[in-house]
Amino acid sequence: MTFELFYWPGLQGRGEFVRLAFEASGTPYVEIVQEDGPGQGMDGLLHTMDDPARMDPPIAPPFLRVRHPSGDELIGQTANILAYLGPLLGLVGESPRARRWVNQLQLTMADLVAEVHDGHHPIASRLYYSNQKTEARKRTADLIDYRLPKFFGYFERVLANNPNAGGWLSEGALSYADLSLFQVIEGLYYAFPRAMSGFAKAFPRCQSVRDAVAREPLVAAYLKSSRRIAFNTTGIFRHYKELDRASPF
Repeated sequence: MTFELFYWPGLQGRGEFVRLAFEASGTPYVEIVQEDGPGQGMDGLLHTMDDPARMDPPIAPPFLRVRHPSGDELIGQTANILAYLGPLLGLVGESPRARRWVNQLQLTMADLVAEVHDGHHPIASRLYYSNQKTEARKRTADLIDYRLPKFFGYFERVLANNPNAGGWLSEGALSYADLSLFQVIEGLYYAFPRAMSGFAKAFPRCQSVRDAVAREPLVAAYLKSSRRIAFNTTGIFRHYKELDRASPF
């Protein structure tokens, strides 16, 4: 079994949640857009996504091609990819209940990620940020003042109520939901440094997850490597000084 990840070049984006699962578990994978040859690079991504003959096409990256001895499988949507990979990579508990719970947490983070994206693109994704600055200021103000405290208050409560030791979101071990919480917090520190200045004090359990993930040996090595794409103003988490504001926490 081999794993091939399809995502836009030069972006962390939603593909980073999948990369972190591979990196944290030491699982080899291939980024198709970084490869040369037939069926690879951007042409490979676009052809695979838009192939009119596919019975199970993804609507957009990220998507994963799993090469089995019995045939290939294409899996789309970040949360769906992680629900598939979690048991294979040892990043979720063995019980059906634990797997449903971690998937629920991941879907909740997907809602948050969508709201962050809509902060800088509140009218339409196809329009440039420069075409919707006024609306973005209003949308981001609400995101920072109300939505971020709501989401992180929820995750803080989940961590406080976990009966298992370890400080993780599910059971007593690192899961792909913890990796995703780390990525969301990192992205928000980049996008809104002023707003996030009081985060660690307001949500210490969430901050502890962020710190614990960063200390994981394989994650720490990945973060220092050239494989980790830097945050930038073409991804989901964007730093525009005019959208940042005083910390609500």
